[in-house]
Amino acid sequence: MNILRRIPSNLFTNRHYYTNRVKKTTLYSKISPLGNPKSSIYPELQNWVHSGNKVSVAELIRIVHDLRRRKRFLHALEVSKWMNETGVCIFSPTEHAVHLDLIGRVHGFVSAETYFETLKEHHRNDKTHGALLNCYVRQQEVEKALSHFEKMRELGYASSSLTYNNIMCLYTNIGQHEKVPCVLEQMKEENVVPDNYSVRLCINAFGVMNDLERISEILREEDVVRMDWNTYAVAAKFYIDGGGRDKAIELLKMSEDRLEGKDGEGYNHLITLYARLGDKGEVLRLWGLEKDVCKRRINQDYLTVLQSLVKIDGLREAEEVVKEWESSSGNCYDFRVPNVVIRGYVGKGMVEKGEAMLEDLARRGKGTTADSWGLVAAAYVEKGGLDSAYKCLKTGLDVEVGKRKWRPGLKVVTSVLSWLGDEGRLSEVESFVASLRNCTGVNREMYHALVKADIREGGSNVDTLLQRMKEDRIETDDETMAILSTRSHC
Repeated sequence: MNILRRIPSNLFTNRHYYTNRVKKTTLYSKISPLGNPKSSIYPELQNWVHSGNKVSVAELIRIVHDLRRRKRFLHALEVSKWMNETGVCIFSPTEHAVHLDLIGRVHGFVSAETYFETLKEHHRNDKTHGALLNCYVRQQEVEKALSHFEKMRELGYASSSLTYNNIMCLYTNIGQHEKVPCVLEQMKEENVVPDNYSVRLCINAFGVMNDLERISEILREEDVVRMDWNTYAVAAKFYIDGGGRDKAIELLKMSEDRLEGKDGEGYNHLITLYARLGDKGEVLRLWGLEKDVCKRRINQDYLTVLQSLVKIDGLREAEEVVKEWESSSGNCYDFRVPNVVIRGYVGKGMVEKGEAMLEDLARRGKGTTADSWGLVAAAYVEKGGLDSAYKCLKTGLDVEVGKRKWRPGLKVVTSVLSWLGDEGRLSEVESFVASLRNCTGVNREMYHALVKADIREGGSNVDTLLQRMKEDRIETDDETMAILSTRSHC
């Protein structure tokens, strides 16, 4: 569970920051492509100003916000530090809180403490205290977090749900779920109004403790809190886990009623939960709604619905979704999308359809992965189709050339090598072994396949192969001797 953000949401604009359509050069357009977290963006900031360009505080705050959202915390910290050091922005407690949070993320809570101690007294308010508390919670510094929380209460800085939610997050993250509801009760005793996130944290705690009755109670007791779709979905998940199908469906309907606008993430989440209930009709209904509401769908949307359909024996419907994805514009090719269906075919014993789909993608110049060819090869081995397994494994090795190291399954490799030694031409075995050893290293089974193939073609290279085997520090065994004993009979 993610730790609650301490920075006030009203600090930043709700719009994401984009460059102008005419591609006007902005400071953000210079900084954004610098994705390497180890590279400093200080030079870009300095060059921008030295080139006579103007920069506004509002723009810099947007840049910091966007970099934080994209988890580029070091770069966000550099911009924040530059703002402060150059005097472009006179930091208020709000900016100090953002800066302190970034220091904690990049350098840890000790550095955050040091920064906090340098702040003037009037800057040590609820925002900066809250940011330091968040640093402790993030690093699970329990004693420091609880001590700082008590200090905030004494100073009157624990008057909102944010502070208490942080403590509930702490107990959640360290697995002390039984303490989460106690914090909620403490909030009420101190007249601090819980928010949606407070309720969700408690629902999660009760769910982890398998206490469905308490989930129902808190939903009734906190009906004055405006709960979002996610909170009801969390409750529904625990009822699904606990076998409470009817209650789960009721909560899923309540969750759906609270979806707002083009919330693809919300639809995706509900689709996965209905898939867990095995309700194909609801999965397809929600997918239809998502397509109507979210006119442009990203690859993750397709991945979600495909994984859900495959899980509930909806391969036929999944095929149609893949066709929709292929015909859609605006999305880059992502092999993970069709691969969901390929794996679905293999899982249902329809290995030929999985192979056909891979071959079709390859024929059209679309990327595939060695892992998927290996998966199909393994399925063929299980069915006894070793010739097909060999072809798939060979294709997988060809796909892997120049890429990361891939290690096909030992059973697949051993089975194919044994078959190839008995049935393949020596040239085929040599080529296959040469490709295979780049991924797996050399082993005895490779030499056994080579020796068997060579014996079938006259045995003129057996002594050379045995010498190479010795050089590779692979000793002969009983199987080696059994293979060699066939030489005189050929």
